[in-house]
Amino acid sequence: MFKTNKMKTNYPRMHASFYVKDLEKTIQFYTEFFGQDPDKIEHRYTKFTLDEPSLIISFIENPQKVSSNFGHLGFQVDSVEELKSRLDKANAKNLVKLEEKGTSCCYAIQDKFWVTDPDGIQWEVYYFHSDSKFNDPRYSFGEKDSKDESACCTTEETSKEIQNCC
Repeated sequence: MFKTNKMKTNYPRMHASFYVKDLEKTIQFYTEFFGQDPDKIEHRYTKFTLDEPSLIISFIENPQKVSSNFGHLGFQVDSVEELKSRLDKANAKNLVKLEEKGTSCCYAIQDKFWVTDPDGIQWEVYYFHSDSKFNDPRYSFGEKDSKDESACCTTEETSKEIQNCC
């Protein structure tokens, strides 16, 4: 039906931009989370440029456009030691909302921790151990025999919000 092109793509840097309610709170959170100051601050706008991973992330203050149905973002780290180091730094700044060890999420065994920015954007920082054929049933919205893993890679707080919606 569809042909897939296995052509290798190489984009030197990813860019993401988000609407936020309070730019000052956002700057404070991301300065602590990324461990660096923004590269640019303008009226109702700020930008951080990260070298590793290669990412440009900007924030635009526009409370009317903030959406709570985004999902999450994440950083995969190269070792358990790096994860622990980043977890210790995030804990020292009271950023960590949840820590998980040996969890089976998205059909992968992972150790991870979660932080949430002032507008509810969740970030996971994780170490990938191995692929798995099992997905933790916590991510099935509490339905015993559910095959719906769409809540995977969410914190318990978000899973409850999703269950209570609609």
